[in-house]
Amino acid sequence: MRNETKLGLGVLCVALLAGSLGDALWRAEPWGINTVIWTSGMATAVALLIRWQRLQVPRGLKWLAVPMLCFAAGSAWRDSETLRFLDLTALLTTLALASFYTRTGKLFLAGIIEYVHGIAYAGIFSMGGVLALVFNDIRWRELPRGGWSKQAFAVGRGLALAVPLLLVFGGLFMAADAAFEHLVQNTFKIDVVWIFSHLMLTGFLTWIIGGFLRSALLTSQNVLPIDKRPVSLALGITEMSIVLGLINLLFFMFVMVQFRYFFGGAAHVAASMGLTYAEYARRGFFELVIVAALVLPLLLGAHWLLRKENPAHERIFRALAVLQLLLLGVIMLSAVQRMRLYQSEYGMTEQRLYTTAFMGWLAVVFVWFALTVLRGQRMRFAFGAVVAGFVMIGALHALNPDALIVRVNAERASAGRGFDVNYATSLSADAVPALVAALPTLNEVDRRAVMDRLRRWPLSEPSEPGGWRAWNWSRAQARNAVRGK
Repeated sequence: MRNETKLGLGVLCVALLAGSLGDALWRAEPWGINTVIWTSGMATAVALLIRWQRLQVPRGLKWLAVPMLCFAAGSAWRDSETLRFLDLTALLTTLALASFYTRTGKLFLAGIIEYVHGIAYAGIFSMGGVLALVFNDIRWRELPRGGWSKQAFAVGRGLALAVPLLLVFGGLFMAADAAFEHLVQNTFKIDVVWIFSHLMLTGFLTWIIGGFLRSALLTSQNVLPIDKRPVSLALGITEMSIVLGLINLLFFMFVMVQFRYFFGGAAHVAASMGLTYAEYARRGFFELVIVAALVLPLLLGAHWLLRKENPAHERIFRALAVLQLLLLGVIMLSAVQRMRLYQSEYGMTEQRLYTTAFMGWLAVVFVWFALTVLRGQRMRFAFGAVVAGFVMIGALHALNPDALIVRVNAERASAGRGFDVNYATSLSADAVPALVAALPTLNEVDRRAVMDRLRRWPLSEPSEPGGWRAWNWSRAQARNAVRGK
């Protein structure tokens, strides 16, 4: 038997195991400790498969299990849906990078296009790679056919042919005759819908995991040229100077206007535009975040397109890029100032907090861009940007955004500002202990409204539809806090 067939069978077995375990664990909602168990089981099975087949994989691959397990554990830690989405995104990104690393041996020194291509490659092959695994990689004729195995294959083929026919004809007979339907239901007590749902979820997970593992362990080729710029797309320093120079001029004009507001304050805003300072802040923050987000692909694309045959041209580009980053720094400070004023007037929300966190990640990435791309080390940029994103997600878990929102808004309420009870009580279980702690600072009406909402919080573990599989630390803390009231 060829090694490819052995490995293919191993991949298929791991995929079937992952699908069955996922069906047993992930039917519980909301997700909690089940995600950690499933991810740990899959990582262990893959590690055993690599060890069994003695596959040559990069030594650093095992370290990618650390962020993978940490982001899986996020579902068992925090209850926020936004954090759960970020955890899932980071987990899928880590898996795609693991596939890319296994196939190419590159991770720390890889271009952005290589990262994007690697992630897309893993996603595409996860959707259809299991077909190549079953019909191409595994040579079924190589499997031993003597003794019991020969009979087992014959029985398996017979069942595979007979079961669909039995289901079709049996269903028709049951629909045609009530007595026959009653006999079948009493004899077999089959819940067709229940069986179908389990088969669908198991099959879907097996399909995805099988395709993903095949892309990681059984393929090594890249189907697209990596990080190669067509000569026809190259731009000289003249064109690049015009583009970046005009954009820098626009940024400079905006920065000059911002300085007037920084030093003129609310009086200047009211006199020049007829707006309150809060209205002025509310209008501009999100637009400035979009500006900051657009600058990164602009500079990366410009650096990629620039002809680098002349060191003097690179120095000019570097100067223009640094000037743009400095101007952008002032614009981002203006955005942060606007958000501070905005929150002091209207309070904190998830959208405002997460957008501010995104801007913080952008600030770190821009510094990393200056330290790598502008110093001729472009291949180091992508890995650092991904790590910065992972660190930001971890920091948000430690910060506990929903609890922070409640604390900040409760402080505003204690200073005589309003408190949005409906919004505060609509947050996840992460916010419940902070809500309980904030009760003494609220006025009587708000306190009664919050307590009425908290009394509806489920107090016992069995009340969760998923039972122990959906256990979550924040939800457990929320129940303890509510019991104390």
